[in-house]
Amino acid sequence: MTTTPTPVSSTPATPVSRAPLSLFVLGTESDPHSERGVECPGDLPPASDPALVERARRAKAALGDRLFVLGHHYQRDEVIQFADVTGDSFKLAREAAARPEAEFIVFCGVHFMAESADILTSDRQAVILPDLAAGCSMADMARLSQVEDAWDVLADAGVAGVTVPVTYMNSSADIKAFCGKHGGVVCTSSNAKTVLEWAFQRGEKVLFFPDQHLGRNTAVLEMGIPLEDCIVYDPHRPGGGVSPEQLRAATMILWKGHCSVHGRFTPEAVDDVRTRIPDVQVLVHPECQHEVVLKADLVGSTEFIISTIDKAPAGSKWAVGTELNLVQRLAKAYPDKEVTFLEKHVCYCATMNRIDLPHLVWALENLAQGQVVNQITVDAETERYARAALQRMLDLPGRSAAD
Repeated sequence: MTTTPTPVSSTPATPVSRAPLSLFVLGTESDPHSERGVECPGDLPPASDPALVERARRAKAALGDRLFVLGHHYQRDEVIQFADVTGDSFKLAREAAARPEAEFIVFCGVHFMAESADILTSDRQAVILPDLAAGCSMADMARLSQVEDAWDVLADAGVAGVTVPVTYMNSSADIKAFCGKHGGVVCTSSNAKTVLEWAFQRGEKVLFFPDQHLGRNTAVLEMGIPLEDCIVYDPHRPGGGVSPEQLRAATMILWKGHCSVHGRFTPEAVDDVRTRIPDVQVLVHPECQHEVVLKADLVGSTEFIISTIDKAPAGSKWAVGTELNLVQRLAKAYPDKEVTFLEKHVCYCATMNRIDLPHLVWALENLAQGQVVNQITVDAETERYARAALQRMLDLPGRSAAD
């Protein structure tokens, strides 16, 4: 049952320091030059009442070892300060599974991440998502009914039997379960190449969803698959917008999906930042468009981006193409290096930032009072097949659990 947070008091917003970047106004502006379907939801909500910080501390202390708080790298600072562990989505889910003594797992992330945590934790543990509206636009671009329809299209073209479904970690539990049922597997942005190699040992083709960019960048740039052997399946068009002949000829069948944040970065932004900042190095996430990745100096997962900045020499200059909260956190953590956001026009991950301090306080205080709220539960059959797909990834040699 969906529950609604009780109102919490707030005081007028205090100024928040930001990089000198242009922010679109919530609900009133958009960037016509960004990828189609990628809108910027605007600035973050105002900073929370400082009194909420003390309330969160009290509730967390009252719960003690019964509570384990997970914070994704893209969370705002006011939330991340209460995380026991920070990381990417799969790392956090595994951290939760490694804490069997914790009765409550509060996941400060988005819905598919909490689902993964529920799949990997025991039945006696409750996974809590402080705001049930914290979804993921990319995950929502691949619905189970759409994927089942696509599989029927592949079957009609005579290629389903030689196709291995591969889903990105950023997908719903029922999509992971679909892969589990059909001999497929889950991947992260760190191990996508290893997973695709596994898949091509078992089939002639891969149906990759929901992020077309990660699939294309991995196939073309890391595996040497010709770009023309990658086609895009659009679930909103009859037959996916491709012919049976195209399906039979293709090696990578890419789902028409993307990240609303990483999809914003453009090749022009790379050119612009190189003009503005001499000797800058461009570091981007593989969810970025193929043309952006081609122009970048380095490409890698969230953990790779953090590690690269950490190991970089003092005085080095970096333009980073990933979520703004993380980029700003890196800039503060490494003042001896110049770290800037790749785009001039900035857009936070709107759904990730739904996990704000009022929602976190509401969830923690309810737990401290003995009331479990916003529990994320995956049904037994979905969990069984989704776990199978996840386990196939975990069984791969040299695996990496970073996204």
